[in-house]
Amino acid sequence: MARTWPCPFTTILGMVLSLTLTPPAVAQGLRLLATIEVPDAPLESFDISWVDPATHTYYLADRSNGGVDVIDTRAHRFVRRIGGFVGMRGKNAVSGPDGVVLVAERHELWVGDGDSTVKVVDLQTQAVVATLATGGSKRADELDYDPVDQVVLIANPDDDPPFVTLISTTTRTIRGKLAFADATDGIEQPVWDPVTRRFYQAVPETKANPGGEVAVIDPRTMTVTATLPVTLCHPHGLAVGPNDELLLGCSAGKDARSIILNRRTGAVVATLTEVGGSDQVWYNPGDQRYYLAARENPSGPVVGVIDAQTHRWLGNVPTAKNAHSVAVDAMTNEVFVPLTPHAGCPRGCVGVYGTSR
Repeated sequence: MARTWPCPFTTILGMVLSLTLTPPAVAQGLRLLATIEVPDAPLESFDISWVDPATHTYYLADRSNGGVDVIDTRAHRFVRRIGGFVGMRGKNAVSGPDGVVLVAERHELWVGDGDSTVKVVDLQTQAVVATLATGGSKRADELDYDPVDQVVLIANPDDDPPFVTLISTTTRTIRGKLAFADATDGIEQPVWDPVTRRFYQAVPETKANPGGEVAVIDPRTMTVTATLPVTLCHPHGLAVGPNDELLLGCSAGKDARSIILNRRTGAVVATLTEVGGSDQVWYNPGDQRYYLAARENPSGPVVGVIDAQTHRWLGNVPTAKNAHSVAVDAMTNEVFVPLTPHAGCPRGCVGVYGTSR
């Protein structure tokens, strides 16, 4: 059930249009609209989330309850839980569900699980209809979907070496694998770009690039066609934005840092030092903003907000410990962030941030 937060957060997300160096204004009307509680075990362990704006549905990988929580983004209410996942098994590396992605034309949800499998959920029956093994010994984690070639790419970050698997969504068979033998700290969020028709894979650290890199993967040839190195980043989150740009959610060191790259050339077009320590990041075409789930931000966990057109930092919204997942409904521009238990939400919940309806 959704309820109004007793003490709405004051944020500094300003509707700022100028490019001056003055700090962002206090947000006008942006606040925590509601919290959505999920039943059964407290929401202590979760992973990636996804919003389908066409159906106003939010999906959350809820490890604490071994399922994918389904939430109505219009009514701000829990609808159901899709079970059949391994749940929390002591360590994230063998727990699930993990990554979540929608395959809209097939009415399916593809979900990574802690036993190195991908579970295919039929959204009409709300049941797991296929289990596909990626061949590792640890979790199959974050993933994304290429609707042109009808391929899902999913990362196994905790195997040695870490690897990605490309799977046909039509035949549900493995088309190929790529190992990242040079990676020294796993692999993180992949994204697919409809313009270049390439996957981009975040690699936090390699022997050649200790500050991290982004691997560019051709889903047809199943090869790495380019490597985009970065410094002082340790990228975890990736989001495809406008103007051939790519946001990197950095997690390196004690200093806040986020980077925007030209995804064709690898050139750094902006470095922001107001928010960092991010995991999942999201581009919302509805308001042309990036949202960063910055659980390790130096001043405390926040959702950071960046104008994707001007590269201007708009503000940070306080969240909760380990709040590392974010997804946005492009139809309403409301931001959904799972929150671990804290004083305002003792069993954990999903926070909904936005302007007054």
